[in-house]
Amino acid sequence: MGLKVGVLGAGISGIGAALLAKSRGHEVWVSDGMEIKAERKTILEQHKIPFEEKGHQLERLVACDIIIKSPGIANTSEILQALTDAGKEIIGEIEWAYRNADGKIIGITGSNGKTTTTGLCHHFLQAAGMDAAKVGNVGEGFCHFLAEHNAAWYVCELSSFQLEDVETFRPRIGILLNITPDHLDRYEYSLDKYADAKMRMMRNMTEEDTLIYNAMDPVTVAKVIGAESEERLWSIRETDLIGDDKVYVKDDLVLDLSTSRLMGRHNQVNVIAAARAALLAGCPAESLQSSLESFVNESHRMELVGEHEGVRYINDSKATNVDAVYYALGAMKTPVIWIVGGQDKGNDYGPIMDLVKNKVKAIICLGLDNKKLIDAFSTEVYFLSETTTMREAVRRAASHASFGDTVLLSPACASFDLFRDYKDRGDQFKNEVNALSHV
Repeated sequence: MGLKVGVLGAGISGIGAALLAKSRGHEVWVSDGMEIKAERKTILEQHKIPFEEKGHQLERLVACDIIIKSPGIANTSEILQALTDAGKEIIGEIEWAYRNADGKIIGITGSNGKTTTTGLCHHFLQAAGMDAAKVGNVGEGFCHFLAEHNAAWYVCELSSFQLEDVETFRPRIGILLNITPDHLDRYEYSLDKYADAKMRMMRNMTEEDTLIYNAMDPVTVAKVIGAESEERLWSIRETDLIGDDKVYVKDDLVLDLSTSRLMGRHNQVNVIAAARAALLAGCPAESLQSSLESFVNESHRMELVGEHEGVRYINDSKATNVDAVYYALGAMKTPVIWIVGGQDKGNDYGPIMDLVKNKVKAIICLGLDNKKLIDAFSTEVYFLSETTTMREAVRRAASHASFGDTVLLSPACASFDLFRDYKDRGDQFKNEVNALSHV
């Protein structure tokens, strides 16, 4: 007998949850406090899923057997508090997907590197001919995929927002890359509460499951060691990083990043994690090196845009926190003109100060409020200026770059002061770099 399923939020995850519920024969009601985008209304109408927008009918939601909430809706919201008070079971999209999935899951979380590791792990499996899907916080939503397909393995990127609402979710293989300050406004500016959300990924893992974790990250280590969990542990340590471009995976298996599109110490960690997970899932070791070399990462993550007059331009627009910039600057082997700025997340620039002193010769601040950046770095570089347009930022960076330098867009901040999102910011950067040849 079908359930009455209420879906809160008609974003990507909400639409996916509704479609999955409909495909399983449940009665579905979608409720969004804002206006629903036209293309999403069309999807709901095509599947005969009733909905409301610009408000919530509490009585109709209370009449549902279960509520599936979108990850963007905070648990402290008024509507969720009312539903909690009414005794409703409230879960997230990932939990709903898990309850409807037959395959095994590789769950991947962390403050930085999730998307690269997810994409690479999926590529390892698929290139070896294994039945694997890339789902979660990247690619196709988990629920949306399950509404029409199945797979033997689901490689699932997991954000802290998504993990807040899991209950029975259990990955057979978990990857915990790092825990550094991010989204702290959601967690009362507490790193510990943010870390606890990440740790929910392994709350149901057993001795049959394996957690691969970064033992070089102190917060991650403290949380893993302090957790009352039963999974097997496989740590990534300093000794697993061989020079600048090789990594130890297992036994006599060493992978060489120098022939891949991935660069930097952070990507060495990502490669180890993805390769070990792939091996645990049954991927043959002999296929990993060639798969690494054929892997193309998602855009806006240490993406080489091109070279102009001997200067390389790298788009790292997805670097929306200081830790991501730490890895980006650490990967640079030439002098850097750094484009940075945007909507500050409570950044502490202390951890990257030495890198800036040693590698950055000029800073272009791209944001509406750059005071914090100016206070932190104005005495550390020979040139620092402000702008509010990408065109001016790229042209100013080009004017200060010499042959052999690198212009790096790695903002350390959210994009919403000047851009729609990090993709818009990165796309504008690429467009302006490509336009330099016509200037």
